[in-house]
Amino acid sequence: MISIEDIIVASTDSYPVNTQLAIALVEGNETKFVGFVKTDDGDKFVDNRDKVFEIGSVSKVFTSIILSSLVMDGKISLHDYIQDHLNVKLADGQAITFQHLANHTSGLPRLPSNLNLFTTDPSNPYKDYDEGLLNKYLQSKISLEQAPGSVYAYSNLGAGLLGHTMGKLTNQSYESLLQERICSKYLMTNTTSNRKEVKTPLVKGVNHRGAEVSQWDFNVLVGAGGILSTVEDLGKFVIAQLENHEEMALAHRTTFTVSDKLSLGLGWHILQKEEGRQWLWHNGGTGGYTSSMTIEQESRTAVVVLSNVSAFHKDSGNIDKLCFDLLNSINNR
Repeated sequence: MISIEDIIVASTDSYPVNTQLAIALVEGNETKFVGFVKTDDGDKFVDNRDKVFEIGSVSKVFTSIILSSLVMDGKISLHDYIQDHLNVKLADGQAITFQHLANHTSGLPRLPSNLNLFTTDPSNPYKDYDEGLLNKYLQSKISLEQAPGSVYAYSNLGAGLLGHTMGKLTNQSYESLLQERICSKYLMTNTTSNRKEVKTPLVKGVNHRGAEVSQWDFNVLVGAGGILSTVEDLGKFVIAQLENHEEMALAHRTTFTVSDKLSLGLGWHILQKEEGRQWLWHNGGTGGYTSSMTIEQESRTAVVVLSNVSAFHKDSGNIDKLCFDLLNSINNR
């Protein structure tokens, strides 16, 4: 049987020098960490479990679990309308609920119309999109592509708006909610949405040539992709999913069915695999990083892959494939 190390090496063949991967392999309550770096002197396996990466849209799972936690505490209902908790009124009285935002059925576009990625700084495209611009969009420019609750359409705007609205509801920052509701509870000491709070070395993101690129700052849309973390912390996060804590269990429940192969929980994509197996999955990507997280609850196994492979690399999809291949390898042993 092909080894874990061989799977990793084969999946990274097209990546440049300076590529780095940090991987957590979870079986029950046990976690094995594998680190990998491509250098001028060849491929090397290292211990980088405590190195920090941008996790991109894996942040959306955290945002939805913050929502789930607020629901379990009775502070909110999944079916409450977000406009009841914002300090601006949505144009045309759109009836969007918290659940719609968490499972990508809000009808909102992927990005707000007043965030044009072609005219922003491509090295850090979200950094100037602040609360004022978001409020302007909500008050006068909002346009739904379909009725809320009717169609799955992945939306960075929706997830960012979810994080923002929960902040308004609780009178807390997104960072405060993240630390209070998840990180402190599960002892995730190197996870933050505030780059200034990063305490351990940050792995630099690189482009397709291996040259360093800028980190991304998500500003008011931080809930869509602004978290930084380590595989050591994400291993703890995954074990919390497997232990089925109440806020995690709520996020795992199906809230929308796309097909016989795909449904949505809160934040999580639920993949139906062969032989009745079910995977919870999310990935992420920014200008200098790609990530993937997959959990199989029945076998109590999971894999997390963090990398400094740019989401714009032509083979960035290999990170998902690696995550899936490693999970299959664990379960087929």
